[in-house]
Amino acid sequence: MDVLERVRRLCLAMPEATERPSHGEPTWFVRDKKVFVMYADHHHDDRLGVWMAAPPGVQEALVAEDPEHFYRPPYVGHRGWLGVYLDVNVDWEHFEDLVENAFRQIAPKTLIARLDEV
Repeated sequence: MDVLERVRRLCLAMPEATERPSHGEPTWFVRDKKVFVMYADHHHDDRLGVWMAAPPGVQEALVAEDPEHFYRPPYVGHRGWLGVYLDVNVDWEHFEDLVENAFRQIAPKTLIARLDEV
């Protein structure tokens, strides 16, 4: 499975997640309204990655701890969003947790409750 398909599968597994292009990139929304993950295929540099919502402090901690895998993305980085490089060896279990956390940052309580039911 290629990287985009893997990201797509993880994002669309979230309750009421949808996908459509935004700024020329595949982007995943909660209820087709609010972005929680955006694909970044060489969007502003020569790297492949995603930008995703993150809980407070996560971006700073992961970028400081592992800059080979994580970065502060342009435009949304000042709001705490996390950039994750996909052109390196990705820990997909950790990535799945990051996607779920991104969803939890954006989704309403009713959809978060659905995640917690599983």
